[in-house]
Amino acid sequence: MRVLRRAAAMVALLVGAVGVQVIQGGAAQAALPTAAVALGDSFVSGEGAGDYQPVVDTSGTAQGFPGWSAANSNAYFCHRSANASFFKASFPGVQDRFNLACSGGRPADIANASSARPNGRSVASQLDQLRAVAQTHDIDVVLIGLGSNNSHFTFGDVATLCANRFIADAWTGWWEFWAYLGGDVPQEPCTVSDLASDAEVAAATTETTAALRQILDTLAQVDADGVHQVVLQNYTNPLPLDVAPQYRDEDNRTDTRDKFRDLGAERYAAGCPIHRASLAPGHVFSQNLGNLVRNAYNTLAAERPAANLRVLDVQKAFDGARLCENPGSPENALATPVRIQESPNGNFVTSLSGWDKIRVQKAANTCGTYFQTCQEAWHPNAAGHVVLGQCLTGALTAAPRTVVTCARNSNGSLTIS
Repeated sequence: MRVLRRAAAMVALLVGAVGVQVIQGGAAQAALPTAAVALGDSFVSGEGAGDYQPVVDTSGTAQGFPGWSAANSNAYFCHRSANASFFKASFPGVQDRFNLACSGGRPADIANASSARPNGRSVASQLDQLRAVAQTHDIDVVLIGLGSNNSHFTFGDVATLCANRFIADAWTGWWEFWAYLGGDVPQEPCTVSDLASDAEVAAATTETTAALRQILDTLAQVDADGVHQVVLQNYTNPLPLDVAPQYRDEDNRTDTRDKFRDLGAERYAAGCPIHRASLAPGHVFSQNLGNLVRNAYNTLAAERPAANLRVLDVQKAFDGARLCENPGSPENALATPVRIQESPNGNFVTSLSGWDKIRVQKAANTCGTYFQTCQEAWHPNAAGHVVLGQCLTGALTAAPRTVVTCARNSNGSLTIS
């Protein structure tokens, strides 16, 4: 009985007290309020959009902002934003929305508590949270963003790798590299194989497909009327294929020269501290993530011919408005710039001009130790989530069992097809 009471209490904490009438025999009244649910990782939770809401942890406590030096495992750092695309989309007929996604979420977190793995957050499994919503609501729409983080690679690790190589290259001369650092600090641009090999992408696809299958199975068990739309969203790259001309050189140095601090500071200020040669591999990585989602969809659609599934392809949704794609970055971009803190004090550094390599290393160490101080980097910002919300609205009006592409035009309008 204690177990049952504890489960009931968790349901109330997760979704709030909702009056559900019960008829004789224990069956819930049919007319439940309708709901949309978001599951997955940072691109769905709202990372980068600000206005993060309290998140209930595994003890049943709603965690508000715990301070910058708190453990990154704190549930709050799921960064569920009130500005997330999920809340900007139009869901006709849907009464309530529940954002269950978590920044850094992995396929394993769907059926298991995130805290069960290294670097996970103290939140219940997303399926347990989904079941709790289904106790009080009829689920009509499910948005899922999954696959960019898995047991083989993560978006955060990929971004950190390429940014760190650029910063090390920009601030460290060849003689310092060999005399003081022992030549063991990578400074070369990222390649496709650095980010994710074909074998890793294939394994991640299998892992993601299995987690999506678990979601569909659970929905079939718990959805009040068994009728729901499921949208599988992929990812958009925050960086262009090349930076605007004014970000290509500074003080007669490009990023192919030995030590280019002025250029390094300029690109950091603009939000894109990365080698130009790393940009194309980054887009291959993004395309691989798109293929991962589409291949998972193809597998599930073949298995479940009656399922109301569709893919929302947003890889072109930020075209022409990526970081450093135009003069005036990052203010005119749809993604968050890379920003660090010298210590976990909440004060973000916007300029590295005049910094030496020791100070840069200190700030980089802050990011590594307190990842929450920089985890927003290279995610959609609030304006970007508005765009993704428009894409989602369009996807829900499209025919089921299709791939819906959302692309940004040169005038800022969207083409959804």
